[in-house]
Amino acid sequence: MTGNTQQSTNAHADRNSEIGILITKPRGYLAVKSAFLLGRVGSLNTRIVELSGAATGDHVVDIGCGPGQLVRALADRVGPAGRVIGIDPSREMIDYATGRAGSANCRFEVGAAQSLNLPDGSIDVVTSTFVMHHIPEAHRTAALKQMFRVLRPGGRLLLADTHPTGKVLPAAVRIMSRFAARRTDDPHAPGHHADPLAAIDIRRYREALRAAGFGAMDFTAIPPTTGILVATKDA
Repeated sequence: MTGNTQQSTNAHADRNSEIGILITKPRGYLAVKSAFLLGRVGSLNTRIVELSGAATGDHVVDIGCGPGQLVRALADRVGPAGRVIGIDPSREMIDYATGRAGSANCRFEVGAAQSLNLPDGSIDVVTSTFVMHHIPEAHRTAALKQMFRVLRPGGRLLLADTHPTGKVLPAAVRIMSRFAARRTDDPHAPGHHADPLAAIDIRRYREALRAAGFGAMDFTAIPPTTGILVATKDA
């Protein structure tokens, strides 16, 4: 292996250890997400927007925005007087989302949850859905602190992740997580845990959110697949 190749490999490994698992195929991701959510992506995004509390004129950030579906739904909610920024570490996702922005009040940029390039107290609502388990565990506390920092007093953070209900879906998620774990060396990937469902249960971040400075928290389960935790930054 040449010196340049070794350096490139090391740089890629360092980026993966900081950013986590990158999803770089937007169309494939959309297909898998639609199948997993049983074709209910649109209705789920509508519910997420409602629970986020985003209102006309608000400034909103969606972290780990992927192909931008939720960003566009949030942009519709806040209207021309508001703005929504979609942030994702994957250049492929940002390029795809930018090409389908559809409105002047939303934009997309490459970035990581633990190093947000936004001023303190500049955002009314932060959303981050199906993202936390992709962030390396060593950086999750820093990511939550960044979300707290950019929110204004009284602002709201919405976190969502997989929360399967019934008998079949939980078993399917456990199998999928353990299969995915074989394809990554990350010891903190959900499939490496004794119970993969516990690893992706969004309620596990309650204590970390309190430590970051958040106050009131509410958990909502949206059958059949999603759990949502909303936390408020004390005024």
